Amino acid sequence: MKKNSIETTHIFTSCTNNYLPKARVLGKTLKKFHPNIKFHLVLSDIIHHSINLENEPFDSIITLEELPIPNLKQWIFKHSLVEMCTAVKGLGFLEIIKRYNCDNVIFFDPDIAIFYPLDELLDNFNQNDILLTPHQLNPENLKDAVIDNEICFLKYGTFNLGFLGVKNSEEGIKFLHWWSSRCLNFCYDDPSRGLYTDQRWIDLVPSFFSDITILKHPGYNVANWNLTNRHVTGDISNKIFVENQPLCFYHFSGSQGIMPQKYDLINPSIESLLKWYEDECATMGEKEFSKISCFYDYFDNGELIKKEERLLYRERIDLQQNYPNPFDTKNSEDCYYNWYRNYENEKQKIESEKNNRLYALEWHFEDKSKQINDLQQQLDEKNNRLYALEWHFEDKTKQLNEKNDRLYALEWHFEDKSKQIHDLQQQLDEKTYKIHNLQEQLDKILGLIEEIESSKFWKLRQRWFTFRKIFTLKKN
Repeated sequence: MKKNSIETTHIFTSCTNNYLPKARVLGKTLKKFHPNIKFHLVLSDIIHHSINLENEPFDSIITLEELPIPNLKQWIFKHSLVEMCTAVKGLGFLEIIKRYNCDNVIFFDPDIAIFYPLDELLDNFNQNDILLTPHQLNPENLKDAVIDNEICFLKYGTFNLGFLGVKNSEEGIKFLHWWSSRCLNFCYDDPSRGLYTDQRWIDLVPSFFSDITILKHPGYNVANWNLTNRHVTGDISNKIFVENQPLCFYHFSGSQGIMPQKYDLINPSIESLLKWYEDECATMGEKEFSKISCFYDYFDNGELIKKEERLLYRERIDLQQNYPNPFDTKNSEDCYYNWYRNYENEKQKIESEKNNRLYALEWHFEDKSKQINDLQQQLDEKNNRLYALEWHFEDKTKQLNEKNDRLYALEWHFEDKSKQIHDLQQQLDEKTYKIHNLQEQLDKILGLIEEIESSKFWKLRQRWFTFRKIFTLKKN
């Protein structure tokens, strides 16, 4: 690096008129430590009537018309204010190198302020072509902080593009051409598509380019998103330290946001810093300029451009071809302004027709739903009756089964008794037969007896026994 490298390093910022007070604070604090350094403003706006370079910290103002942007009006219209200011940064680097052939160029966001000389930072250009600062230097310990910071930076980019340093070297120029090309075509705030302005592209730089250094000085690019791991001490009236090292530059972006309050990060040192910055911005015209809208926020008839108008124009190549200057409303009735309103009217008409059809379908649906509910109610009633009948049938079936069981038992008992009766009847028949036979024999015997008794012999025998009995009695 040359001995007078601080004089051959140029610094610039990029903004619109409403951020001029912040850019002035940046320039003032920069020139406090480096009064001879060249500081440029890339202005994505028309030059405000109150700006006089003799009274400004800017050594030059570069407007969009001075940058090599093809189809400038179309290009501007396709971008929001933030997208536009970040997309031109790569071209800003190249334009400054082209104009001044300086050794190095550094970009600072307009809401940064310098609190320490940049000599040590510039020494990094001795061995490196590209200087980057990460959002964070250390891992988070709390789960909420991991979500708020680490996961957030996976979405929006590892490196904070509030600072970027590039050397006027072969590798540096190669990087700037690549980056400016990507930003010209793909610098949109569209995280769902993997894009976040110019910042996400820088995640690829360590893979695509060499001679890169990641600056890990705790006093570089201090901001509310890394205060969880950077302890700030000191006082603005004397000197501010970060992790016991000098605060070099502080990034005031979102300094009053939720993060410092959520993690109770606002200590007296930071309070004094924020109060100082608020006062400095006020001195530089914050109250007046914060109310100024960007010139490119409006059609040339003064009507505000809606986000939807930009997005549709961005996506439709045919609209870009048909309306090369979408801001123009005065030179032809056939302009994008009128086309979009006709488009909106047709869209609303179609939406209205759809809504009417939808209402009709909803009414029809409600009517059918009522019919279905009525039928369902009838079905439920029939089901309830069916369930009652089924229960009654089951109960009667159970009773019938019980009676059948009893009947089967009686039938078995009847069969058993019938068998016994049959056996007894058989025995009775046998006995009757025997009795009958005996009766016949008895009758025969009685007949014989009767015949005997009536015979003369029987009578003689009877007399004999009588005589014998008498004789015996007399003998005794």
